[in-house]
Amino acid sequence: MMRKYAYARKRQALDNDTLSLEETLFHSANGYFGVRGAFEEGYPEDYVTVRGAYINGVYDIVPMPQAELLPGLATEKQTLVNVSDVQDIKLYVDDELCTPFTGGLAESERMLDMARGVVTRRFVWKSPAGKTLRLNIVRMASFVRPSLFLLLYTVAADGPCELQLVAAHNADVRNFSDPNDPRVAAESLKHIIVDRVRTRKSKEGCYSTIATHTAKSGISVVTNLLDTIDAPTADVATAVFPKCVVHRFSVKAETEVPVTFTRYAVFTDGRRYSSPESDGAKLLASAVTAGSARLLEEQAAYLTSFWNDFDFDIDGDDVLSEALTFNVFQLLQSVGKDGYSHLAAKGLSGEGYEGHYFWDTEMYVQPLFTLMRPEISRQLLTYRYSSLPLARENARTLGHRRGALYPWRTISGKECSGFFPAGTAQYHIDGAIAYAVVMYYLVTGDDDFMESMGLELLLEIARLWYDLGTYHEGRFQLHCVTGPDEYTCVVNNNYYTNVSAKYDLRRAVELYRDFDRRGLADRAKRATGITDAELCAFTEAAEAMYLPYDAKLDITPQDDSFLSKKVWDVAATPPEDFPLLMHYHPLTLYRHQVCKQADAVLAHFLYEDEVDFSTMMNSFRYYEKLTTHDSSLSTCVFSIMASRLGLADEAYAYFGDSVEIDIRNTHGNTKDGIHTANMGGSYLAILFGFAGLRIKESGFYLAPAVPRTWRGYHFSLKLRGRVLKVHVDHTDVSLQFKSPVVREGGQTLRVFLYGEPVAITAAIQTYPLRTPAQ
Repeated sequence: MMRKYAYARKRQALDNDTLSLEETLFHSANGYFGVRGAFEEGYPEDYVTVRGAYINGVYDIVPMPQAELLPGLATEKQTLVNVSDVQDIKLYVDDELCTPFTGGLAESERMLDMARGVVTRRFVWKSPAGKTLRLNIVRMASFVRPSLFLLLYTVAADGPCELQLVAAHNADVRNFSDPNDPRVAAESLKHIIVDRVRTRKSKEGCYSTIATHTAKSGISVVTNLLDTIDAPTADVATAVFPKCVVHRFSVKAETEVPVTFTRYAVFTDGRRYSSPESDGAKLLASAVTAGSARLLEEQAAYLTSFWNDFDFDIDGDDVLSEALTFNVFQLLQSVGKDGYSHLAAKGLSGEGYEGHYFWDTEMYVQPLFTLMRPEISRQLLTYRYSSLPLARENARTLGHRRGALYPWRTISGKECSGFFPAGTAQYHIDGAIAYAVVMYYLVTGDDDFMESMGLELLLEIARLWYDLGTYHEGRFQLHCVTGPDEYTCVVNNNYYTNVSAKYDLRRAVELYRDFDRRGLADRAKRATGITDAELCAFTEAAEAMYLPYDAKLDITPQDDSFLSKKVWDVAATPPEDFPLLMHYHPLTLYRHQVCKQADAVLAHFLYEDEVDFSTMMNSFRYYEKLTTHDSSLSTCVFSIMASRLGLADEAYAYFGDSVEIDIRNTHGNTKDGIHTANMGGSYLAILFGFAGLRIKESGFYLAPAVPRTWRGYHFSLKLRGRVLKVHVDHTDVSLQFKSPVVREGGQTLRVFLYGEPVAITAAIQTYPLRTPAQ
């Protein structure tokens, strides 16, 4: 089967809800900036949508008042900034505004082409006066030139007419708000202040520059534009306003002769560029010189390489295959690739969660890039390393004498969580970052990263765990923390947090000692001042770590108090009461056995060696009845664990719920932005679920199974610089390296299939598929 690289919506619906949703689904982004997929010409005045453009890592600071200002509580936060609007284009045909909301709409389609990296909007419009026009509008956020947004607007009329294209470059923008939804900002604010507006004309077209800065954080943001039109004769008029530039192109169109308007827009900011305005002008000049055709070719070539790395497909389920392709492409659009930024919960597709970075990236998305594009994964870890001083500062604010505690939600590296029980208390973000460091090293063998950054990160996180914990009756315990399940907050000995800390403490010591033996730990030793006594203390704490266990039920209790609480009847809860956090006081939820998402179940996925099979199975069944999956992070984890437990039908059902959350808008809030972590999780459900992938110190383990409704599936992994191709069907597992296995990073690359070592070469090796019973 040939995988589809296009996602389309035919016969454009024009209601407010659909257009708000499609602004997200058809946004254009590249990890540096994102532009929501609003109609260029806008909407009727009574419509409420989120027209916006955003730069990853560019934020403003807003107050976050606390009702009772106690020591250490955050009183301000960072928020993603809506920057200058570069998508405002209106078409007039003989003085009539061309818009789908007036006249006749004969045909309409919007398509995301994931092979070419463009969004295309096509429609046929009949004006009230009877003129018929065909419009083709193409947008591109360049992966090759990360500052560049390209817009091609082509019009063809069925008869002679006068066209006027009115193209605005507008910095009079504000952020979206919804006071009734805690997942978005409560106030609509203007965060950018205009410093300069400049224009000039040249033989290439009409240039405009708007230089701005953010109101409180003082970050420079500049947009440089060139507007040009290919008509042989066109009258051009420019109007300059305090916060806006408008270019008006007047063209006499001939019958069926296309007229194409082109906009080159370049975003630059003061965090990445020493001179955003002049640097942006140079980048714009380079793009204009290249021309739109070459820019489109560059984009297609980049994506050919990318999809070659992410070589996967499902044979026998076109719908899920398309949804997975969509998800992976959205992650490519969302992820920061420059070390200055990370991956927001909503990517660059909207203002949900105000552009904040959470633990989601390390746990749900980063594994994909580690396994397919490790250079991107390294940049994500570079961002975390760059904010290590602020993580140390955050730990001191919370009373820790040593170590680093990363903020629960942030952009700059400072805490943005106002509600600490379900925010700052989630110490397990440290575990997520440490886990990502270890996985990256196990997969890549990148000694240079570990020597320059990774060891220091692991040691400071280990110090935090040790400082947080206390010995009681010979067991090392962690008190007053919140695990992934935000319906149970500030508890003692959350299993997920404790087992994460145990893993981190152990791996920090093992890796440091290994690098020290090889003479590669001097930098980390100087940066941290680590002592042998500390390392021994870390090892002792890991060995003594208390991991809750209930022998009567043979399950892992979520925390010390969870099993003593009243059970919430999830099945009897009215559908309109979900998500529960929108309808019940937090204390009501905290007093019940009810889970927003996988917690102990997630721990069993990540740290399965700590429990027996029966405990994992019993825990899965226990929490299955208590979990609402109100978080988009949940069903993918249940799918992975169902696969590992041999529950094939359940694994498939949870997988389907996970993979199509945004395409089907099952959580009802995709208008605020995509669910990036779930998108990563849906792919993890194939790798770590159906394919049974495990990444351990001893090597890489596979135990594939195939859902009965599929004919098979395949994927590729980049392990120690070698690409492993895996193909699975109902009879065989085929493995192949694109080049012979060699030693990389000082370690031998070892692959195991169903627990047995296999010798993989450049030739295809085929092995029989085993059923769980085998």
